Amino acid sequence: MIEIRNLVKYYGDIQAVNNVTFTVNKGEILGFLGPNGAGKSTTMNILTGYLSATSGSVSINGYDILDDPQQAKKHIGYLPENPPLYLDMTVTEYLRFVAELKSVPADQRIRQLAEIMKLVRITDVAGRLIKNLSKGYRQRVGIAQAMVGNPEVLVLDEPTIGLDPKQIIEIRNLIKELGKNHTIILSSHILPEVQAVCERVVIINKGSIAAEDTPEGLSRQMAQTSRLQISAEGPSRDVIQKLRLVPGVKQVEAIMEKEGGITIYEIENDPEVNVRKQIFFEMARNSWPIIEMKSLDPTLEEIFLQVTSNYQTSRRG
Repeated sequence: MIEIRNLVKYYGDIQAVNNVTFTVNKGEILGFLGPNGAGKSTTMNILTGYLSATSGSVSINGYDILDDPQQAKKHIGYLPENPPLYLDMTVTEYLRFVAELKSVPADQRIRQLAEIMKLVRITDVAGRLIKNLSKGYRQRVGIAQAMVGNPEVLVLDEPTIGLDPKQIIEIRNLIKELGKNHTIILSSHILPEVQAVCERVVIINKGSIAAEDTPEGLSRQMAQTSRLQISAEGPSRDVIQKLRLVPGVKQVEAIMEKEGGITIYEIENDPEVNVRKQIFFEMARNSWPIIEMKSLDPTLEEIFLQVTSNYQTSRRG
């Protein structure tokens, strides 16, 4: 759906983007991450046709953004970090204006805008002035304008910035819903949100791709071993003995005993082996109930800090 090949961008003598290459598959939600000054915004501006590249190419659904910008842009809906809202318009007036700009056929506008407003849950504020809306509703209106024209690709830059926790959860759920019918590139500094929503992550640093994989794949790359923590009932000596026999398990240690016969265990396992299902079945066979199981692998935030730090060190060396 999106192909970025050997992208290079100079501002005078300063190279902002250095030979960036990645693809986004149809129906995928991709997290595009990078520290300030990494070249992330420049890449997104080239992708959406706001900037031209010094060299390289970007194609959207087979259309080159430089050679055939009109066709390419028909397939893109863009929510910049600061949504381009006209505050003195009502929500309906604004979306009708956007529909006209995007050349949505007149006989389709009423139905399409009604569907979009229902999906992003702004129907109840359709007649209100945008300047009187909360930050959360303004973000929803921004997402709605990106969806006008029914583009296959949505590029969302910091869609949850400035929102309260409840609004963040609502926008996160909305993005997941949109991902069922759209290809999405999501840029955000709120890394737990990216980890909760995105199927794959690209990290850019100093203008180049520093890492690319699923969050789980990046976690495996960052650690020689993977770790789990479980809370379970059962005789700890027997539990440890049985769990050590599970294929892929390297070490099991009881780290704390709690009331009610519950023990907390840390399990070290081969990162290439998903041992959770085997552990569940082994505990079930012995009638030892698992109260809780959670990963102790690096979070996306820890991965991001490690990747960008290591990359900067390697570049200096």
